[in-house]
Amino acid sequence: MPIDPSSFHLYNVTDTCAVWNVLSSRTLYSTARGAGVVFICTRFVLYECLFKPRQKISACDEELQSRFRAAQRESVFGTYSMDITDLQTIGLLENRKRLGKGELSSIAFALKIRQALLTDDQKARRLACEMLQELVTQTTPHLFGWLFFTNRLVDADKNTIIKEHLEMARPLGEYFEEIYLEACRCRLMANRGATAK
Repeated sequence: MPIDPSSFHLYNVTDTCAVWNVLSSRTLYSTARGAGVVFICTRFVLYECLFKPRQKISACDEELQSRFRAAQRESVFGTYSMDITDLQTIGLLENRKRLGKGELSSIAFALKIRQALLTDDQKARRLACEMLQELVTQTTPHLFGWLFFTNRLVDADKNTIIKEHLEMARPLGEYFEEIYLEACRCRLMANRGATAK
């Protein structure tokens, strides 16, 4: 699924992987907030991020949890409960794909409130594209590319964000590189179109 870095929906229901990927880079997170991007999540995602038992917790996990708690205190990543209808939707989705409750609850909630879903899980993204629409299923690299396309991030920020992201043991470095190049290409084409008029 090609990503168009020239547009991005500002209001996002965010699943667990996306929470970690957005918070992995302080530069990406603060720039996104400054651009008016809103992140919300379900209580299932809150549970997976902060309370779900883990066999082993790394220093990166602890740091990301600390950042998430700080974001919660600042009323970022507002958390919403699910009602019976939402849970029934999750049950229906569960029969279609093997996904975690965080991803399923995020898709169901995005469907309910008609907002974009921010997910970096490939299976969740495919299901969300079926259930929602491709236009409202977004990824953290999409956010990254849009921030470059709109000049909220500058070239010097790219390596900083990728470094911060990789230091938190997150997996999207190569996708950030790819979307950065696409954002530059799209911005060049848009500039050429504007000067040709």
